[in-house]
Amino acid sequence: MSIKVAVIGECMIELSEHQTNIVRHFGGDTLNTAVYLTRANPDVSVHYVSALGTDPMSAAMLSQWQQEGVHTELVQRLDHKLPGLYLIETDHRGERTFHYWRSDAAARYWLQTPEADRIGERLREFDCLYLSGISLAILSADDRLTLLRLLAECRAAGARIAFDNNYRPRLWESQEAARQTYAAILALTDLAFLTLDDEVALWGDADEAQCLARTSALGVSEIVIKRGAGPCLIVQPDDHCEVMAVTLAREQIVDTTAAGDSFSAGYLATRLAGQSVIDSARYAHRLASTVIQHRGAIIPLTAMPDPITPDHPYNEASHVSIA
Repeated sequence: MSIKVAVIGECMIELSEHQTNIVRHFGGDTLNTAVYLTRANPDVSVHYVSALGTDPMSAAMLSQWQQEGVHTELVQRLDHKLPGLYLIETDHRGERTFHYWRSDAAARYWLQTPEADRIGERLREFDCLYLSGISLAILSADDRLTLLRLLAECRAAGARIAFDNNYRPRLWESQEAARQTYAAILALTDLAFLTLDDEVALWGDADEAQCLARTSALGVSEIVIKRGAGPCLIVQPDDHCEVMAVTLAREQIVDTTAAGDSFSAGYLATRLAGQSVIDSARYAHRLASTVIQHRGAIIPLTAMPDPITPDHPYNEASHVSIA
């Protein structure tokens, strides 16, 4: 029996400069996680929850997601709305600047449609719901409250809530609004993926201990602090551990896009397979280290580490360090 996971968020049209041409891709933090979660654990049925337009770009997005095995029946198609768009501008030093056009994107309105109640009923049947700070930031204040109520009902029905703290200040009307919303979602969260830089930017934390104390006090039972190339930290009520990242030579790192998104996917995929937090972190590090050796957010399927299955669980014996 497959595990049903709903991933809530936004995917955008990505434009980037390549020599004298503009190259189009699709990108979004939760969509990246949905794809890697689908690839990493075939026993997980991943359903994306969002809204798109009725335009050709939206149709191309849906087709691409379906080819990856992500279910799209909970993605609404809205007339007179379009997906958000962003442009990546790269200077002569290789530094990237992002320019966004998303203030009226279709994904902002998925809870304001006649279909929203039906989708809410469907979500109460899921085993796990995953979202990020961006999933909340793009919504209106009223829709955030609606989503929080829905998540509480899903959790009461038996679903686990997984949350990645991706904090983007420009998407929020104020820091105080963001703080109130983050406190509310973390009070509903079973598994939190935190990046300390984002916690510092939002809360002004002096150190990890302050971040962990606040998050634990809100009732989160499993906290994973992502530290990039450093060891991740996993904290549970009665235990904590650090798990080393895969070591890469500098020249092996091609593009760090989606490193955090793929880490979250790898960890969640392995935990949903019933494995330990340590083995889950090892697989998450391995997946993220593979992703950053390729250009773009979604790497070729042939480059993926072996997926997690009951017959082929991930363990230390199958872990290969890259020196």
